[in-house]
Formats: sequence, C-alpha cells, structure tokens
Amino acid sequence: MDLVGSLLPQLAIDLGRPAPGELAALFPVRVREVQLEIGFGGGENLIAQAKAKPDTGFVGIEPFVNGMAKALAAIDEHGLRNIRLHFDDAMPLIDWLPDASLSRIELIHPDPWPKRRHWKRRFVQDATVAEFARVLRRDGELRFVTDIADYASWTLQCFLRSGGFDWTAQCADDWRRPWADFTATRYHAKAARAQRPSCFLTFRRV
Repeated sequence: MDLVGSLLPQLAIDLGRPAPGELAALFPVRVREVQLEIGFGGGENLIAQAKAKPDTGFVGIEPFVNGMAKALAAIDEHGLRNIRLHFDDAMPLIDWLPDASLSRIELIHPDPWPKRRHWKRRFVQDATVAEFARVLRRDGELRFVTDIADYASWTLQCFLRSGGFDWTAQCADDWRRPWADFTATRYHAKAARAQRPSCFLTFRRV
C-alpha cells in the first residue's frame, strides 16, 4: 500500500486553512495538549511518544520521503490517531501555529552544518528561537539533542540570549543523559557507535 499517497493526505495539516484556536481540534480523539517534533527522521521517537501518551496530540515534521514512509507504516500498524504530519520544511508550519499553542517542541539531531560557512543554514537561529518562544506556552519545554559539541554550544548561546527561555540543567548529568522518555533514533545509535556522545539540552519557556 502506498501510504504516502493514501494515509498521508488524511493526516497532513492543511496550511491553506487558518489554524484552529485550539490545536486539539486537529485530532479526531480528545487530547489534553499538543507537542511538536521537528525532523523526526524514521519516526522512532514520535511513534514511541504517541503510543505512550494517547491523550497527547503530536505534530511531526519531516521533509524526506523515506522517513515519512517509515512513520506512516508505524502509524498504520499501531492505529495511532493522535498524530498529524507535515511533509515539508518546518518554518511554514511553525509560522502557521497560534501563539502559546504547544506544550513541547523536540529537535533531535538536526543537521549540524559543521562548516563555518554553512552555519547560517542551521535550523537553530535567533529568529527560529523567537518563533519557538511564540508558539510555546508558558512553562512549555524545548528539547534539543546533538552529537556535535559546537552545535550544542551554538544552541545554548541562542537560547540564553533570547530572554524567552531558561536552561533547566542543574548538573552535568542533566546534559549528558537523555530525559526519561527519550527514544533513541537510528542516527542516535550511529553516533553512539562512532563514540560521539550526545548532548541533551532542555529549555523552559518563561
């Protein structure tokens, strides 16, 4: 079955229509809150979260067809009804979201663009952090993972100078160890095999 052609249209968010006042209206089941995962890859974390929390709505963004197809297969297999998808770049959807509409954003192993001349292509920039602050409700969280030390430092600086977030770490283990409900992705496992430790940053909207 071509799930990209059959199931995705049922789950895709229509940016041509105004966003509902409450994002819970996007889902056919009752949800208490809505979370966003940007660039979900093969969907490992997205699917695990949706299965574990059926009363939470999840919006997943992924621009690549292989990852989207894997996620759709898992959604179909498990009959998940608390997921909506965006098969394109992230910013149009983020721009579409209402203010203070999300309880959490997860950004797991985004492309680090390691060469200095490419840093302007990194997804985390001052402008995107400002948008994160807009769409997250007060005390909402943004969770970020990278195995590239320079990108961890870059991200930390962007969030701390934004004025809209507090970094929640109290000790080194808070950025060395994943949060309790983190599900390792294929890329995360690849980084571990290459002995590149990941950094886990959690920011709270103030």
